[in-house]
Amino acid sequence: MHWLIRQLSIQTGKDMCTRLSFALFAITFAGCAQEVKHFRPPAVPLVAHDPYFSIWSNTDHLNDAGTVHWTGKPNTLTALARIDLMTYQVMGRERTQIQSLPQVAVEVLPTRSIFTFAGAGVKLVLTFLTPALPDDLDVLSRPLTYLDWEIVSTDGASHEVAIYFDAGSDLVVNTPEQAVSWARYQLEGESVLRMGSRDQAVLAKRGDNLRIDWGYVYLAGDHKGGDSFAGGMHQDAVRAFQSTGKLMDSDDFSDRISPSDLSISASIEFGHVGSKPVRRYLMLAYDDEYAIEYFQRKERPWWRRNGAGAADLIRLARNEHDSLLARSVAFDTQLMADLRRAGGERYAFLAALAYRQTLAAQKLVADADGTAMYFPKENFSNGCISTVDVIYPSSPFTLLFNPKLLQAQLQPVLDYARMPRWPWPFAPHDLGTYPQANGQVYGGGERTEENQMPVEESGNMLIMLAALAHVEGNADYAARYWPEITRWAEYLREKGLDPANQLSTDDFAGHLAHNANLSIKAIVALGAYGILCERTGHKKDAALYSQIAHDFAGKWVDLAAEGDHYKLAFDQPGTWSQKYNLVWDKLLDLNLFPAEIARTEIAFSKRHLNPYGLPLDNRKTYTKLDWEAWTATLAENPSDFQLLIAPAYEFANDTPNRVPLSDWYDTKTGAREAFQARSVVGGLFIKMLADPEIWKRYADRALGTSSAGNTAAGQQHGSPP
Repeated sequence: MHWLIRQLSIQTGKDMCTRLSFALFAITFAGCAQEVKHFRPPAVPLVAHDPYFSIWSNTDHLNDAGTVHWTGKPNTLTALARIDLMTYQVMGRERTQIQSLPQVAVEVLPTRSIFTFAGAGVKLVLTFLTPALPDDLDVLSRPLTYLDWEIVSTDGASHEVAIYFDAGSDLVVNTPEQAVSWARYQLEGESVLRMGSRDQAVLAKRGDNLRIDWGYVYLAGDHKGGDSFAGGMHQDAVRAFQSTGKLMDSDDFSDRISPSDLSISASIEFGHVGSKPVRRYLMLAYDDEYAIEYFQRKERPWWRRNGAGAADLIRLARNEHDSLLARSVAFDTQLMADLRRAGGERYAFLAALAYRQTLAAQKLVADADGTAMYFPKENFSNGCISTVDVIYPSSPFTLLFNPKLLQAQLQPVLDYARMPRWPWPFAPHDLGTYPQANGQVYGGGERTEENQMPVEESGNMLIMLAALAHVEGNADYAARYWPEITRWAEYLREKGLDPANQLSTDDFAGHLAHNANLSIKAIVALGAYGILCERTGHKKDAALYSQIAHDFAGKWVDLAAEGDHYKLAFDQPGTWSQKYNLVWDKLLDLNLFPAEIARTEIAFSKRHLNPYGLPLDNRKTYTKLDWEAWTATLAENPSDFQLLIAPAYEFANDTPNRVPLSDWYDTKTGAREAFQARSVVGGLFIKMLADPEIWKRYADRALGTSSAGNTAAGQQHGSPP
């Protein structure tokens, strides 16, 4: 299909190609609306919890290559299966060649990645289960993933089976030469292995392309017995397993082991497996002990806030495995059905892939008084923490699944904005560089206004606060920060309609004056402030700002209209751009802009699709995945939404860049421009907000659930600290 379009481009010229490209795409899509090709994720989430504990497979098969951290650096997980005395590779690749057990399927669901292997007379299913249940913050915040194994005979014979698994030392260091130590503990009579860096420089480094080098990774089993655990040289453990199906009887603490060769390992004996499936699981956890520095305070991760430690984490996870598996299966089933209902099959697959990625780019912590604070990292952009224009595109995720998480994201930003050290009449851009949230660093930080995003961030904050009030049914939270948000509304009243030369969230495109899409944001934000005024009893201001927003919307039409579309910038005829900010006029029931604007934009967008999506604007062929979903959500009928989102699905399928889902890519080649593994892909869930019944059902479940919290349990002698 894409080859044919390229040939037509050569023969007929660009304009004809545009028309034919769309026509061919529309015909193809209409002809196979129910036929969705096999989804090949660019990378599959295995262990996805936060910006440090985030491990992925970036090949078609789990045993094609080693597993990696989201940055692409090795985070080595290895799995082998010994079937009737023959050893097979299941995950990773050994230096000494071991035959791979053929992988026949992979499925990525919101809380699970499921790999199916078949060979040597058995079917082996390995499921990475992360119970990322958004209405239960205690469970959501647990940094623990289950590796669930299910093995069954497929040929009627009985097969003797054992499984080997290990985690490499590169999970606990930033660079391979850093020294590593490990230890064994006993918890309820079972071995638990722990590994961490020797120096333990807690929260000492800040930056983007970094791995964690403090805290400890833990490996534990399911308490069924018959397993063996060991720490030492990876190759020694593999050789022992190949020979006997078990690990060494003694631990290896010798100095001959270089840091890069060290691993903690487990073997599981399944015994003789017949036609009845045999199920076992392992647990891999990471206790960072302290997660974020917030204005020089070291903050505990949320699950640790009441004094819980690693022993409690593992004990709870072991006791609750079966119930969490059942809850996760039910959650995945319901969410996938709702995603299909909202946006179709392609949309459902794409959103499922984005689910754990959204969570894994953030960290939930407890402040000293127990307040929840949720800190996103701007992965592979500049490493900023709590970037407001990262929170904004991801906000559909938190607004849908648990608005309290959005409140936890906004809390540190709002507290910062009311500090004397923040002097500006507009909202901040960020709080620092991850994991140190000690004050803005972008654009000169607190020292200069140059190269900041005054209209962007002020508009973002007002829209998100209004959306929070919309779903919660009150503006009590916004009322706590009334002077700050009023100041931002006043700023947008003065500066928002026709923005001066400045950056927007799409800062990679450079400065732009008279930005039509940025103007929409300011206008919608003024309307949002009017809603907040109404809900907080400021009736006079509510009427005033509602009228200002309506007046500005009318002026916007005169400034931006150009025939069959609306311009990129008011002073630039012959230009166009996605007007993705307009979606909040619809979602918040503001009704500021005539409905015809969205219809015009959708019709124009359909005519400008490239094979892998809709360009961000006329200047380049790149796009943003999150904004594509927002623009598509402006569509009034399902077929138009699916037509606009289908190329994004094709991008994820075809992109040559095998990395966690990128949100900035080229719509003609499918190649990543930059960015990966970012939380902004949570913006894909905006289509769910357009269905009031779906939005209410998910949000009500979260808002109506009180979290019991973790209790501090006394640590047993010889158990993990």
